[in-house]
Amino acid sequence: MDYRAQERASERYVIALGGNALIPPGGRGTAEEQTSTVASAMGRLAPLVAAGAQLVITHGNGPQVGNLLLKNELAADLVPPMPLDWCVAQTQATIGLAIQTALEWELRHLSVSRRVVVVLTRVLVDPLDPNRLRYTKPIGRRVSAEDAAALADLTHHYAEQPGGGWRRVVPSPEPAAIQEESEIRQLLEGGAVVIAAGGGGVPVEVGEDGRLFGVEAVIDKDLTASLLARRLAVDTLVILTDASGAAINFGTRSQRLLQRVTPSILRGFQSAGHFSEGSMGPKVEAALRFVEAGGRRAVIAGLDDAAGAVAGERGTQVIAR
Repeated sequence: MDYRAQERASERYVIALGGNALIPPGGRGTAEEQTSTVASAMGRLAPLVAAGAQLVITHGNGPQVGNLLLKNELAADLVPPMPLDWCVAQTQATIGLAIQTALEWELRHLSVSRRVVVVLTRVLVDPLDPNRLRYTKPIGRRVSAEDAAALADLTHHYAEQPGGGWRRVVPSPEPAAIQEESEIRQLLEGGAVVIAAGGGGVPVEVGEDGRLFGVEAVIDKDLTASLLARRLAVDTLVILTDASGAAINFGTRSQRLLQRVTPSILRGFQSAGHFSEGSMGPKVEAALRFVEAGGRRAVIAGLDDAAGAVAGERGTQVIAR
């Protein structure tokens, strides 16, 4: 696998892995399935590390946190349900462990000695953010209208979903600051591969006494990855998902994959409504924020195209000029 080693050596990347991309198509999400899929993903990233690149890896957790919420519901009569911020923290640990173990193994086979470190990451949100009170982000399983009415209470909200069924919905505020930013930077500068900000980070606010407390919300993972990439001043943000890139006229005969595009043109397509808020929209916004803030390049690509995405040959390449 050619990552153009000399060109990529010493460059810094934030690699964002989608939660759905970590479960095989049609899979049940078992530990064995996810371990195998993560191992395959790390097999694609290890040569980049071997070439000398510095990596921060973020990841999604949508299917995984949904499974934890389902366990909460099914076992509520036996054990106390855990709050959403705890569930996000749990998935940071389990998915982070899988990525850490797999990448260490792949690097060992390449005779590369690099530390791989998982950082449990909290992300501050602004209590005055209008999105803080908008219940728009669906999480967990689909249920009937009757079950939704039975499950809903003063703190849990449900909404009918396109395609049928009801799902729990929570706020999705903007990521304002990454609490462990300095620790992530120190580890990166010390030569470690850092796994951080899983699931968009554990959402927290600052209480009146100065203490941090978790909130029942979900932060978009790609927007957090973009913020982290900007704060660390990395060279490239790479968003790997289950799609081959960003396409205009999606789902029609005139669908076209955007391959190399400037921020201004991409903003135009965004304004025209080409990218769904539930899927490609946040990825496009994350890429735009990074490049518009001075980042060299942002890429949206399929997980299988990781090598080509980094080399500038696959996916949607967002470049300032």
